[in-house]
Amino acid sequence: MASHRKSRPAGTRVAGIRTPALATAALTSVALLSQTANAAPSADGNPSLEEVEKKVDDLYRQAESATEKYNAAKEKTSKQRKRVDGLLDDVAKRAQKLNEQRERLGSFAAAEYRTGAAAPDTATFLLADSPQDYFDQTQLMSRLTSRQKSEVDDYFSEQSATMKKRQEASENLQSLTESQNDLQTAKSTVQKKLSDARELLSKLTAQEKARLAEIEKKKQEEAARKAAELAQQQAAEQKAEEQAAQQSGSSTSGSGSTSTDSSYATKAAKALAFARSQIGKPYVWGATGPDSYDCSGLTQAAWKAAGVSLPRTTYDQVNAGTTVSLADAQPGDLIFFYDDISHVGIYIGNGMMIHAPKPGAYVREESIYYGGESIIHSVVRPA
Repeated sequence: MASHRKSRPAGTRVAGIRTPALATAALTSVALLSQTANAAPSADGNPSLEEVEKKVDDLYRQAESATEKYNAAKEKTSKQRKRVDGLLDDVAKRAQKLNEQRERLGSFAAAEYRTGAAAPDTATFLLADSPQDYFDQTQLMSRLTSRQKSEVDDYFSEQSATMKKRQEASENLQSLTESQNDLQTAKSTVQKKLSDARELLSKLTAQEKARLAEIEKKKQEEAARKAAELAQQQAAEQKAEEQAAQQSGSSTSGSGSTSTDSSYATKAAKALAFARSQIGKPYVWGATGPDSYDCSGLTQAAWKAAGVSLPRTTYDQVNAGTTVSLADAQPGDLIFFYDDISHVGIYIGNGMMIHAPKPGAYVREESIYYGGESIIHSVVRPA
């Protein structure tokens, strides 16, 4: 993509969404999908094949959405567990230190008793609610040396800090429990949606499965056609801009923009090389590689290979970069789908992407219009 691409007038497009040049094709696609979705039930009252297909697709969609919620809960739980472990370890060390300080203060109290300087015995000290109670009761504070007073002060300070840490640990444990419950809920939701989808598909005859495959094939052909249209549009725009730049005598060589584009292209090439090397590996919800991936796990791993750290979930990845229009998409950009931003793929150019599609499928190259143009949410350049 040319680095000197000019901005278009307002109103001609929306960042990351469809462009007017594709409107006719979009209407055709929507009409085709509507006919499929609105097919009437079969005569025996059972759902039609088209209804089964739509229901299965919806279940896979819901499973993927729940997967991203699972990923978010898992990440939150992991961070909270580390936090709780650190707090509990700190509390344990502080408790040990308090015991040592208490023993020293107890020894001092016993010595005071042996010398006759104080009437109460060591048991009085050990049974007191705190060393302060003991020293207040016996008025020993006035007879303490500076070092002894310092030890008492240290004990009180450590005791207060330990109580605060215990309270913090308790609050974090409660948050951890809540996150673990969210994690289990999301996991159960994914498993239920996938189970329902498998059950629906298991009821299909061989002939129905063949028909279902034919429906899917037609959808993919339509998606490929729309991808080709986008590729032609992008190529025409790039050529027009290059010609305009030549006519104006402008040059981008050595410019900061060219340097930036070159740097991005280099990183994007590494990310895409990694993504291509994963083609054929199975989609597994919650997986981040190296043997399987879910959608955001794949994009995260791909850009990590290019030295760019992306967040774990689609909800966070969509904010980890600069939003650009679909017409300006470059190889390496992230393409997000659906209103709930529950799916993502990595753009490779010409209207195509590499993504981990759904349960039962494998990482593959596919048109960004695999589910129609209306499901494309946005395009983000992550570096």
